[in-house]
Amino acid sequence: MESHASCEAVVGDSELLVKKMAAICNAGPAKLQVIADFDGTLTKYRVNGCRGQSSHGLLQQENPEYDKKRQELYEHYHPLEFSPTIPIEEKTKLMEEWWTKTHGLLVEGGLTYDGIRQSVANSTIAFREGVVELFEFLEERDIPILIFSAGLADIIEEVLRQKIHRLFKNVKIVSNRMVFDNNGHLVSFQGKTIHSLNKNEHALDMAAPLHDRLGDNIDAPTYENASVKTRRNVLLLGDHIGDLGMSDGLNYENRISVGFL
Repeated sequence: MESHASCEAVVGDSELLVKKMAAICNAGPAKLQVIADFDGTLTKYRVNGCRGQSSHGLLQQENPEYDKKRQELYEHYHPLEFSPTIPIEEKTKLMEEWWTKTHGLLVEGGLTYDGIRQSVANSTIAFREGVVELFEFLEERDIPILIFSAGLADIIEEVLRQKIHRLFKNVKIVSNRMVFDNNGHLVSFQGKTIHSLNKNEHALDMAAPLHDRLGDNIDAPTYENASVKTRRNVLLLGDHIGDLGMSDGLNYENRISVGFL
């Protein structure tokens, strides 16, 4: 292994990385897409010396008893998620179980969209330095960004709205999306549950252009699923071994994977 930039990055095969970078540059922006995890990847792992909040973790339900129940689930399942002795098949079932129970508590506890807005406003979640500049750089060059998260799409969108204060026409989100009734109460979740170990590009059908979801009429091209799949060069960003599966549905030619320790 070779370290670079004062040990801030470790590269397994420097020669291969250089070749991939050259191939991606030669193909141009029209063939490139960025696929990024959200929690701990685009957002800071530590904020003011403390563990940063996740899109699940920042949520405060109107009934504190349900926050306690979700914390108890976290304390039970989180060690299992990173256990080196549990087979992946068994671990995947445990993660499905954890996410299903957590989503059930959000519905049962009477979560509202107003509660989401207030939770984000009260949160300490913060983007890593350079994220906004990266998004702007990619938007200028019409390079799509797919945020692929096992978190909560509605919260991710609210974090973007409150912390960055702007929208990006090239951003799409694949995550667990909530369904609210006319009074703003959570009633269910859409589609298949995405957890930390089942991320893959087959869930791309769940993605919606971010500005459509937020009600902004941007007169600019959006990135349909079919056209995204023709972009054969991928920059993949994550902080979990399961994030490597985010590009599984793509027949990519070159992929540079960056893991945040």
